[in-house]
Amino acid sequence: MTDKTTLTSSISLRTITFDFPLKVGNATIESVQVRKPASGELRGTTIMALSQIDYTALETVLPRITTPQLTKHDIGQLDPADFMQLGGEVMDFLLPKSAKDAGSPTT
Repeated sequence: MTDKTTLTSSISLRTITFDFPLKVGNATIESVQVRKPASGELRGTTIMALSQIDYTALETVLPRITTPQLTKHDIGQLDPADFMQLGGEVMDFLLPKSAKDAGSPTT
């Protein structure tokens, strides 16, 4: 489940509630916030790889844009459905507004 929120500082945040909570030590992470990455946070990967929800690309970017911060190890422990949710949100952040508007059935 995704709850979409936009802050007044123009930084988009989205809350992802995991279908299968992540166990980290003695803690359980049930949801994370994902924010729109800045261009510099995409270093070490390609937009093409992120748009294809490539594991290695997301493993690089997600620790930079999640709160609480997911580590590479945490990402490897995610259920595939939860990984897809995170990847879908990152992919959506990267789409230009015109592409989102063109895909809307109400326009």
